Amino acid sequence: MSLAENLREIKNKLPEGVTLVAVSKTKPAEAIQTLLAAGQLDFGENKVQEMIEKQAVLPDNIRWHLIGHLQKNKVKYIAEFVHLIHSVDSEKLLAEINKQAVKHQRVIPCLLQIKIAEEDTKFGMDFKDAKELMNNYKSNYPNVKIVGLMGMATLTDDENQIRREFQQLNNSFESFKEEFPEMEILSMGMTGDYAIAISEGSNMVRIGSAIFGERS
Repeated sequence: MSLAENLREIKNKLPEGVTLVAVSKTKPAEAIQTLLAAGQLDFGENKVQEMIEKQAVLPDNIRWHLIGHLQKNKVKYIAEFVHLIHSVDSEKLLAEINKQAVKHQRVIPCLLQIKIAEEDTKFGMDFKDAKELMNNYKSNYPNVKIVGLMGMATLTDDENQIRREFQQLNNSFESFKEEFPEMEILSMGMTGDYAIAISEGSNMVRIGSAIFGERS
């Protein structure tokens, strides 16, 4: 199937109100252009270097999502154009995003990345630290807006474990929303587990290989 057909097939499976971020990491700009022509505007990249190279040669209407681990010294390269940063895992990173946002006179939307997986390789804050940050960040960092949570489940064949981890994140998201109504996005679910994520409350999924094909 073509990229456009893959995209259509995935979109047909998504309920109304679920945003698809097409994860274009390692894929060429031409492939993104093809999906853009098919109506896809949200694209996710893991690495800053790759994102800035593609952003420089692709149309301005693309909504770029930084979904990978973000180092503080790389924020300045994407601050001018990034649509949403999914991977805020510390207050120090949030402070740097705010500093760079001020330089470009914009407010950068962010998600707090919560560690729900039982894997040391996954980044993220715990719920307690995230809550503390939500309580205090607005006066300190007026040029960022925390609009939701993101999490990655453990890479496992145990669907019950994946479901439990997504449930845990959704429960926190719901309790955060009561206190902070600007929290609107729950970004969880990738190619292998997005159906479970949606059933557990996700309204933004990050899908790569099911659209672009396997990565080499």
